[in-house]
Amino acid sequence: MTRPTILRAALVFPLLLTLTPIAHAFDWVPTDEEIKKYRQSWNPLSHGPVLVQAVDIQPKGQLSIREFLFSQIGEHSYGNRLSTPIDRKDGPVHLYQINPSINAAYGLSNHIELGTALPLNAFWARQNGTTTSDAGLGDISLILKYRPIVQDPDSWQPSFTHFTQIVLPSSRWAGTEKPPGGFSPLGRLPNTRFGELGITQGFMARKNLEPFRISSAIFYTYAVPGSENGVTTYSPDIVNTRLIIEHILNDKKGFGYNIEINTLHGLTWRADGHALNRGQRSGFTIVGIEPAIQWRFGEAWVAAAGVQFTVAGQNAIDAIYPNLSLYWYWNQSGKVIMR
Repeated sequence: MTRPTILRAALVFPLLLTLTPIAHAFDWVPTDEEIKKYRQSWNPLSHGPVLVQAVDIQPKGQLSIREFLFSQIGEHSYGNRLSTPIDRKDGPVHLYQINPSINAAYGLSNHIELGTALPLNAFWARQNGTTTSDAGLGDISLILKYRPIVQDPDSWQPSFTHFTQIVLPSSRWAGTEKPPGGFSPLGRLPNTRFGELGITQGFMARKNLEPFRISSAIFYTYAVPGSENGVTTYSPDIVNTRLIIEHILNDKKGFGYNIEINTLHGLTWRADGHALNRGQRSGFTIVGIEPAIQWRFGEAWVAAAGVQFTVAGQNAIDAIYPNLSLYWYWNQSGKVIMR
């Protein structure tokens, strides 16, 4: 199988999985009976995927607080054709980043979840012999998730969720310097350029098949035109895909492992039709895979840790991404319910 064929498969399979429910008639929200049936099915309390927002939403009145530590170590880069790490070169940019964030999500109803992400960004980089570093506020996100279809335990019907994210240029407001390349690391949302207003729309799907949970998603990020030295700037739009397989080994301890596949594609066009004058105008592609473990260590505490590796790229940095995630849940009823 050729590399372009592999790339197309990585793009198309998550899209097919997420869009499958569209072919079926559905009400605007699942019925109470459908929600009850789903919540009585196999779905042990555990962390879930590390590198994607949970597909199924919080129950009404339930809150989660997530402490997420994401890092990036990159000393090599890929050329202008899609290639594997075998063909990588010692890049002109050596980049080391730490991106801690606090994320919150609240179930406004059994069908709508509101969320926010408050990140920090610190980096040290050497580019063409010049060293730069900075630390400060990252770009704050506001998130809305709407689930019109909940998965049916007795059929192949998955949960289906629409995802909307608005990224505020708070790093620019705070004067935080952009790292070389300017983009968020592979695997994090948002994947916009630092310091730019962005709007992300996505479709997500998940199916529980004891002892596995399978999730997928596709996101499109539109970079709102900006301004630099009196000139209107137009950066590339971005397509991001995710495919995650969780294998739960111990239901009571919420212990298991994940395999998470991510792709990030910088396009050579914009949805508004404007010509690009900033960013990677010739486009870029990154493909990564992360093995991770997840476990539960309390009635309301779950955690996960993993390391993502770049397995292919084009016009992009080659890096590894160690990360650690910790969730705390609160439910007004006193009993935490797994999403």
